[in-house]
Amino acid sequence: MTTTAERLIGIHEQIEAVEATVLADGGTSPVLAAVVQELTRKSAKARAGLPGADQGSLRLSIVEVEQAADSAKVAVEADSGASDATRRAVLDAHLAICTLKAKTP
Repeated sequence: MTTTAERLIGIHEQIEAVEATVLADGGTSPVLAAVVQELTRKSAKARAGLPGADQGSLRLSIVEVEQAADSAKVAVEADSGASDATRRAVLDAHLAICTLKAKTP
């Protein structure tokens, strides 16, 4: 069975791929790029804090990443220049972190 920490690492890798997708999409706005870069920073911070994290710290990290993912979701939905692939990548990452939060006590 996959642990919460392992799932968070997987989501961080997914978010890094989202950032690459957004930055490669010439139609995206600078705002979307900035919001997704902040999501990547929050995710990296959460991943870096995993060693020795207790359940409360882990949950707080997940909440912080989810909040950044909420912002990315709003930004991609407002960005009329983003490709369908970019939109799907951001929305999938948002769903992944929301699902993890829902399953984390």
